[in-house]
Amino acid sequence: MTRASGRPLRADAQRNRDRILATAVRMFTEEGLDATFERIAAEAGVGTGTLYRNFPTREALVEAAYRNEVARLCDAVPGLLATMPPAEALRAWTRRFIDYATAKFGMADALRAVVASGGNPYADSRELIQGALVALMDAARAAGTIRSDISASDMFAALAGIALTSAGPDQREQAERLLDLTLDGLKAAPAPPSGD
Repeated sequence: MTRASGRPLRADAQRNRDRILATAVRMFTEEGLDATFERIAAEAGVGTGTLYRNFPTREALVEAAYRNEVARLCDAVPGLLATMPPAEALRAWTRRFIDYATAKFGMADALRAVVASGGNPYADSRELIQGALVALMDAARAAGTIRSDISASDMFAALAGIALTSAGPDQREQAERLLDLTLDGLKAAPAPPSGD
């Protein structure tokens, strides 16, 4: 992360920013617009001045928190692919997608307030998420573990449907079952036996 001037943040300033964003997501998810700057700062372990220096308005904080969640989701792809087989990486990432969708669902009122003020927290998020899915699905296709006739757009639509119907924190078990059903349908058919 860099400042508007292009200089990177000091390590301690970056840690403060990261704590603020993580706390903001949690508190906006739990409390919606009732989450105050003062309580977010206290929960993050920073002063309100530090919070205001980083995010001068509620809208700026909400938008940054949401965009940070999208970035965390998408930035997880290389690490997942480096540490597990592609089909397992895709499965693990879909669980992260539901975590992201649950946070987005909880932040809905705060995000609507950003949109109402003229902001667009969703700019580029669809493209970034689809790019992450393309990387995961290409790797799984290359490994021969998923079907080749399902696009990243198809998978994104399936995940968005699951999120739309099952993104509430109390619906996690249903979301997990729906993810398993979707991923089972994505598996490549076994090769037919050769010869008689």
